[in-house]
Amino acid sequence: MKARNVLALAAGSITLGGWGWWAVGRPWWHGWGVEADEAGRPLPGDDVVADATVSDTRGITIDAPPPAVWPWLVQMGYGRGGWYSYDAVDMRGGSARRIVPEWQSLAVGDVVPTHPGGGFEVRILEPEHALVLYSDSALVSAQERAAAADPGSVDPTPVNVQAAGTFLANAQPGEFSASWAFVIEPLPDGRSRLLERFRARFGAAEQPWTRVTMPVLGFGVFAMMRRQLLGIRERAETAARSGAA
Repeated sequence: MKARNVLALAAGSITLGGWGWWAVGRPWWHGWGVEADEAGRPLPGDDVVADATVSDTRGITIDAPPPAVWPWLVQMGYGRGGWYSYDAVDMRGGSARRIVPEWQSLAVGDVVPTHPGGGFEVRILEPEHALVLYSDSALVSAQERAAAADPGSVDPTPVNVQAAGTFLANAQPGEFSASWAFVIEPLPDGRSRLLERFRARFGAAEQPWTRVTMPVLGFGVFAMMRRQLLGIRERAETAARSGAA
């Protein structure tokens, strides 16, 4: 068999395998931790990317009231409280395990950093209820230009965060817009329901390999966000029990 035919067969097998895993696995991570009515009902921020082609909702119940959960969301971000997920991927050091007063100031229009040179923009902020973040290809480009124009104002990006950013840049089509919503709802007995919804619209795939990398990216996002929800729950419950929330 000619080498080019072998390569074509291998590429086809990888593509089919990737999409097979996408078809089987995505229904699970598409709505991890939520009931059908939660996955389908409107949440704050849905209109930020109104024509999303991807919309995933995850949820978790926390044995702490909304005021004890909210501060952990407000202080999220690289160089702040972290993401409470797999820190080796997206942080320098570990995510915070306490509420830090100087990271509790957040307003619409602020940037929640994902790295030293940029991050998500705050679009909706309803204290103790909803935090909606946003990013798109134009915002990313603007942040990159600003960092390049004044390199001395931006700390070096750690190697681990650089690697994650490079993978994301190559795994998805170039044009995108995405909203990332965190919604806290009160439950009886002083508990909370935390829902996380990620909505995205991607442009046409620019490279053949995105057919393989998009399923990998989808699972990676799910794994990080699942760990994040668990990390927020553990911190909020621990702080509530100790009276430090």
